[in-house]
Amino acid sequence: MTFVVTDICIKCKYMDCVEVCPVDCFHEGENMLVIDPEECIDCTLCVPECPIDAIFDEEDLPDELVKFTAINAEYAPQWPVIDHKGTPPPDASEWEDVQDKYPEHFDTSPAARGNDE
Repeated sequence: MTFVVTDICIKCKYMDCVEVCPVDCFHEGENMLVIDPEECIDCTLCVPECPIDAIFDEEDLPDELVKFTAINAEYAPQWPVIDHKGTPPPDASEWEDVQDKYPEHFDTSPAARGNDE
């Protein structure tokens, strides 16, 4: 079992979850985070930290979000590990309530700034 970041994170990327992760299983894309299912230890610490409820236990994923299990597994090895909170996008709050951001707003690129903030 693992935890999964869903499209709710796209263009919000608040990164509060990263601060509590004891195993650095988060990876940063240009406009969202993913969890490496091979590294996640199912500690649940990240779930309450996400201010927009973008992280789910894979067992509790709504049917329409199940595809994010594979998306997290695919992009975690391609994107850099993030181990500290950076600055969210300046327009993050404008995207919080936007529904169905995937695939239109999903950027497959790794984070351009890396983990330096």
